[in-house]
Amino acid sequence: VANCSITHATPASFAAHNRTRKNYEEIALDIMEAEVDLLIGGGAKFFERRKMDDRNLSTELRSRNYAVESFVNIEMKDVRPSSDKNYFYLTADTEPLPFSQGRDYLVPAAEMAPAFLEKRDKNNKGFFLMIEASQIDWGGHANKSDYIISEMIEFDNAIGKVLDFAKKDGETLVIVTADHETGGYAIQYGSKMDSIDGAFTSDYHTADLIPVFAYGPGAEHFAGIYENTAIFDKMKELFGF
Repeated sequence: VANCSITHATPASFAAHNRTRKNYEEIALDIMEAEVDLLIGGGAKFFERRKMDDRNLSTELRSRNYAVESFVNIEMKDVRPSSDKNYFYLTADTEPLPFSQGRDYLVPAAEMAPAFLEKRDKNNKGFFLMIEASQIDWGGHANKSDYIISEMIEFDNAIGKVLDFAKKDGETLVIVTADHETGGYAIQYGSKMDSIDGAFTSDYHTADLIPVFAYGPGAEHFAGIYENTAIFDKMKELFGF
């Protein structure tokens, strides 16, 4: 689940392998072969109006036990997917709008996704769900404080939905982190709750330390300071791999 194209860097890295992150149509081919239970994100054109071939991957996915819907025919808040099929919801033709311009699907998607995957988990083996608030990073690149703040507020509300599920379930570990910081963002002296003065040192990724928050069984393993690649090893160990 992401509020960028589903072929963009982070969501693609969980389902594709390619020589460059910009090969969106090739990445779409990898994604359709990866047998992912749930996909929610933009990038419809890379599946349905492709330049490298005349294939319609959405149509092909429907023949592979996927239900495929999009923003054209149903809003995310009205989505009620059957757990009998994999589910793919396309949220935009290319990249979704910023939250401040009307994008509103991340929170309902965060509420629907864990419940859907729990129903798909017929053998009670558990599931892994990645939700990315992609455009927080874009606000950093653009050096726009308001962009970062509005995207963070939406992400916070999405996390709330996941925590509601985890509290009720009792067996779900929730991890909240990032791959890097962008912009060298700092909240300046004099800022107040409703009036943030943000400043930047860069328009690109920085080496600032990033936080890791965890809730649920095994959360204690995520305390301390470590390389972010260690998160993967901790998750594998807790999942039993």
